[in-house]
Amino acid sequence: MTTIRIANAPCSWGSLEFEGLGGQPLTCERMLDELVETGYTGTELGDWGFMPTEPAALRTILEQRGVTMVGAFVPVRFINVTAHASGAEAAVKVAHLLAGAASPDHAPMIILADENGTVAQRTANAGRVTSAMGLDNDGWRVFSQGVEAVARAVQEATGLPVGFHHHCAGYVETPAEIETLLKHTSTELLGLVFDTGHYAFGAGDRDGSLTRTGLERFASRITHMHYKDCEPGVAERSAAEGWDYFQSVGQGVFCELGKGCVDFAWTTQWLRESKYKGFITVEQDVLPGMGAPKESARRNREYLKTLGL
Repeated sequence: MTTIRIANAPCSWGSLEFEGLGGQPLTCERMLDELVETGYTGTELGDWGFMPTEPAALRTILEQRGVTMVGAFVPVRFINVTAHASGAEAAVKVAHLLAGAASPDHAPMIILADENGTVAQRTANAGRVTSAMGLDNDGWRVFSQGVEAVARAVQEATGLPVGFHHHCAGYVETPAEIETLLKHTSTELLGLVFDTGHYAFGAGDRDGSLTRTGLERFASRITHMHYKDCEPGVAERSAAEGWDYFQSVGQGVFCELGKGCVDFAWTTQWLRESKYKGFITVEQDVLPGMGAPKESARRNREYLKTLGL
């Protein structure tokens, strides 16, 4: 019996409305019902306020459906030293909620990230950033110290694990930037949330080889996995036509699993051989109103079953 369980996240449903349903709002109850109906057993929290913000209420809606809280995404503008304290406060608030709603067999993770999509140059060049667009030594010092400070605050307050999510349209996108952040942060404080789709897009991967290399390169720090695919043809068009990050997402650069360049069969076998335990979170980043989220979630889950997950 596998020790790997499969989760999904609110971002796979967009955030506000379903297309063609008259603007019917997406409630967390509906999203969780559809998550269960399509075969998932875990979820991330989503934006603050999407799910209940009181631990007992959150625990109730999860337990009613047999769903485990896997983690929560907390973006912070780490390059701005004045944002570190408020970032720590926000992360600790989320951590207390998760700790109070946690399943007894799984410690949910605080997933830190840059405040992606807020720096014009990085957003405009997602998927093709150059080193000249990155942080200098002082910038890395401030950024890394902020990440460590927030991670430390979460661990001291709740004991929950903390990981960092590399992400396109932020300052930690390319393989070199991931390596720099990890070199500047403590293994005891911070793991790496490896997102296959963001890695492929950020690395310029078109055939899956660079993402396989990335998994091996950062294996010692990976503490959680996001399964996301990257459509190489869309990535090529993005580069050729100069799309920004949000245009690329809107055009489907993060496609359904098995339809892009990420080698999920190899990745799944690699995780098994690496004795990976816990959850893999499926994420198919979409903008509000894009597609049919429930059916995409179902197809993604059926695909993973072909891999024995």
